[in-house]
Amino acid sequence: MHLDMDAFFAQIEERENPRFKGKPLVVGADPKEGKGRGVVSTANYEARKYGIRSALPISQAFKLCPEAVFLPPNILFYEKVSERIMGILKKFSPVFEISSLDEAFLDLSFVGSFSKAEDLAKKIKKEIFEKEKLICTIGIGSNKVIAKMATNKAKPDGLLAVSLKETEKFLDPLPIREIPGVGPKTEEKLKALNVETVKDLKDVSKKDLERIFGKNGLGVYEIARGRNDDPVCQREEAKSLSRSFTFEKDTREADIIFSAFEKMTKEIFSEAEKESLPFRTLWVTCRFSGFETKRKETTFPSRVKYFSFFEKESKKILLKLMMENSKPVRMIGIGVKVDRS
Repeated sequence: MHLDMDAFFAQIEERENPRFKGKPLVVGADPKEGKGRGVVSTANYEARKYGIRSALPISQAFKLCPEAVFLPPNILFYEKVSERIMGILKKFSPVFEISSLDEAFLDLSFVGSFSKAEDLAKKIKKEIFEKEKLICTIGIGSNKVIAKMATNKAKPDGLLAVSLKETEKFLDPLPIREIPGVGPKTEEKLKALNVETVKDLKDVSKKDLERIFGKNGLGVYEIARGRNDDPVCQREEAKSLSRSFTFEKDTREADIIFSAFEKMTKEIFSEAEKESLPFRTLWVTCRFSGFETKRKETTFPSRVKYFSFFEKESKKILLKLMMENSKPVRMIGIGVKVDRS
């Protein structure tokens, strides 16, 4: 079973602010009357009618629907809601895997049939709505990929079970973009081979798929036939803390860049200390003009205990990223991965 909370961030904001119900709502960067430089984090379904989607430049979202409600993300609050939802899910299966704040997989093989799995999914949807007043979509399949594709097909607030004998009928008519890993460029290559649907994809040889997809070609070949052996892993996603900042104008001014960076390092370290979240892994992201994005990550031998060390090491990474690329900087980011080991 795959569960996905529908338009999660936006849905929480609507729950907390009922006056937003029925209005296009966008969670993300400040649009600044169409001059903002960040991106959309989540948009509710009303906003999606205007073509607004996750990762869309916020300036474009404003142009598509200037009357929408634009709100900054409240990640800490969303994480707390997510923890309660995941707590509900854990009660329903001994094998459980969190894939993001708003998504999880459950191994339901123990129930013995797809009809019983559907009954369990209905109970899950009911409990989440009763306790959190939030809707979700659930997909059930013979493996993780089919379950996730079923979820995508059933959105929003849906439930779709695709049994083993129904898998081929479900997959064949789907557009190739529905297959995980098929993006715009790959879609273009496949369409050049007259491949429009999953059924068409099954006529492409393993050799050609490996040429197009590289090492992932064999996986795509198997998925087109409804096969995937990736197990539901009984692990929770490692919690992370992160911050990012988009500059008003692309810049190479060191004072401007490092001033913003220092503020973020202090916020991250203070939050980690306050929440008692130990970490060894640190990453820094730098987005340059033209949206070229680079990231470097490092893991220390032991947990980071002192801010002076954290600040020095993070600045070294940022400086290295900037030395490797002479373009003006658009956005910087920093994050740490919590180490519970």
